[in-house]
Amino acid sequence: MALLQCSFNSEALGISASMNVILPQGERRRPLKTLYLLHGLSDDHTIWCRRTSIERYADAYGIAVVMPAVNRSFYADMARGANYWTFVSEELPRLARSFFPLSERREDNFAAGLSMGGYGAFKLGLSHPDRYAAVASLSGAVDLNRLFADRFSEDLFDIVEDPASVPGSSLDLFALAERVAGRPGAPLLYQCCGTEDFLYEDNVRFREHCRKLGLPLTYEEEPGTHDWGYWDDKIQSVLAWLPLRDE
Repeated sequence: MALLQCSFNSEALGISASMNVILPQGERRRPLKTLYLLHGLSDDHTIWCRRTSIERYADAYGIAVVMPAVNRSFYADMARGANYWTFVSEELPRLARSFFPLSERREDNFAAGLSMGGYGAFKLGLSHPDRYAAVASLSGAVDLNRLFADRFSEDLFDIVEDPASVPGSSLDLFALAERVAGRPGAPLLYQCCGTEDFLYEDNVRFREHCRKLGLPLTYEEEPGTHDWGYWDDKIQSVLAWLPLRDE
């Protein structure tokens, strides 16, 4: 595997942006299957490589991994900040494919993330089910409405002018799930959370919501907290779960 540290100009953000990319080495017959792997609120694009063995795990599957930096944006076009949703959902895939031999096919594209990144991965898949075959949330911040109500982070209040506008909007995973339900081509969903995690109850609510809607959700829980030991273990489960057919 090759690990590339990439800096590039982002028109969406108006700054020099960063991503780490893991690529399989050797000859290949076709463009690479790709996992967009998203970081949490207190992290950056380097964290997955520093705190897990993602490079070694990805090697076993021959998959490319793209890890962008999105600051503390909650993967949103911010009212007081930059357009991180436009960046991660539109500009990043386009630029990554121009730099590296990555597949454009829906069946070859996946997203996953932890905490804030779990929210971002589900937001990608539920907003663009035509682009992602499967998405995974590890200890995800899936209930943005509850986080606003509890003032979980002051960073949230940079996302929108009025938190009352969030329910039912494109920031609300519960609403996005309802829009996808019943339509053909919903992405596969994988959700996990430790039972001692402070986000556990939020994840249970979202699990039940998806089940009622009939979405294709795989859910796992076991003892665990909001920590890297748990995420290092579960990202291996995500890779094993992804529909990576041999060709």
